[in-house]
Amino acid sequence: MRPARLLLLMLVAVVLVTGGCLDFGTSTGPRDVDGGDGDDGDELGDGGDTDDSDDTDDGDDHSNDGETERNAGTLEIHHIDVGQADATLLIEPSGETMLVDSGDWRDDGESVIAYLEEQGIDRVDHLVATHAHADHIGGHAAVIEHVETNGDGVGAVYDSGVVSTSQTYERYLDAVEEHDVKLLAVREGDAVDFGEAKIEFYNPPAEGPDDEDGLNDNSIVLTVTYGDVSYLTTGDAERAVESRLVERHGNDLEAEIYQAGHHGSSTSSSSALLDVVDPDVTVVSAPLESQYGHPHDEVLAAFGERGVETYWTGVHGHVVVTTDGESVAVQAERSGPTNGYVLLEEFSSEEEATEETRETERLPRRVTGFPTEAISLP
Repeated sequence: MRPARLLLLMLVAVVLVTGGCLDFGTSTGPRDVDGGDGDDGDELGDGGDTDDSDDTDDGDDHSNDGETERNAGTLEIHHIDVGQADATLLIEPSGETMLVDSGDWRDDGESVIAYLEEQGIDRVDHLVATHAHADHIGGHAAVIEHVETNGDGVGAVYDSGVVSTSQTYERYLDAVEEHDVKLLAVREGDAVDFGEAKIEFYNPPAEGPDDEDGLNDNSIVLTVTYGDVSYLTTGDAERAVESRLVERHGNDLEAEIYQAGHHGSSTSSSSALLDVVDPDVTVVSAPLESQYGHPHDEVLAAFGERGVETYWTGVHGHVVVTTDGESVAVQAERSGPTNGYVLLEEFSSEEEATEETRETERLPRRVTGFPTEAISLP
């Protein structure tokens, strides 16, 4: 194995933040890959002495082409319909971008890249690999190649630090290495400035990932907060992790917008977590006819019981949640019920949904304003 690849696989560039935020334009940053103090210039993170013009925050304007067509003062969260996979694009008000996961390996990033182009996005400032399963990082290599070759590149990649021997993971690391993209392993307690918003990480645990927990339970868990509104996404983390998060962080996990863990599997979205998160809106990323039965009946019922407005990409297509920091609005590609109980009755039974139900009215994908049904939050 090549030395550079071995260093990448070791992922010892852990983001070390002591009660503060990372600002990649400053000298505060993670350790280099050989565990040194960053003076040798071989770091995966930013030690402050670098000539890399693609730094996440170097003082230049990295706003994307579509920024002028967007709503000023609005954070956008685009849950891209990628079937049995995850891919979420976030755009904060100044135009800084974050892509959390990139779809399934079979698609090889095609759907995600098409969506980025449709949205006028030619730079990904923050690329997150929640964990190394191929339905989450399947498009990472292609996305990196695309924006590095045709756009303004990737600012930094965030990884759980738990490696995989899959070809998909190898291709992702190949792309990171080929384009000299900063690769950072994050931990509970780390935080990153995201333009006018803030990213906070809650998993893997501060003491480091436990390989025995597997890839799912070492998923990156993060919140994005803009104004008074927070968004929580948990990758495929399961109930044991949720229990630890609740015990350690409690009401700090409260979020108006929640991406259902593990594609709506009953292994996640436990009552304990939902009680502290207390979301107004949830989005489930899963196809209409998931081979795993996602989202599971009990999860949809839990959302219905709590009155959580529920969107399911298999039913609603692309789902865009927007917030001005005070209120939240949702725009879906296709109309459909948003009550968990109704979704359970109409789409999660043994009877197949009718073609008429599936092919309901399509809505514009680009956000042009809050719909009249915008949810007002306290």
